[in-house]
Amino acid sequence: MNLKISGHHLELTPALREFVITKLDRVLRHFDQVMDGNVVLSVDTHRDKDKRNKAEINLHLKGKDIFIESCDADMYAAIDLMVDKLDRQVIRHKDKIQGHAHEAAKYREEAHGLEAPSP
Repeated sequence: MNLKISGHHLELTPALREFVITKLDRVLRHFDQVMDGNVVLSVDTHRDKDKRNKAEINLHLKGKDIFIESCDADMYAAIDLMVDKLDRQVIRHKDKIQGHAHEAAKYREEAHGLEAPSP
């Protein structure tokens, strides 16, 4: 996966970069068809003090783009919140792709002991 991490009004330290990478590995455990991602970490001085740090990600998956943003007083907490939201979205997308929710009518009838009408 190609991952671009950038900071806006923020010095991107190696510890912060490593924290983002290790957290995003959790997403790759569930779904490995991630093409690329763009993470933006920013500090907004015009917001409330409790939601000053913002973490955004734009993830390009096979067949879908996912955009998540989260705000918190602490940058590490904002990243955690972003990854939690992203994890739920990726799992939901994976379930939709696999399509195990609907069975074919033919298999449903056989499972219940009903025979399909002959033509």
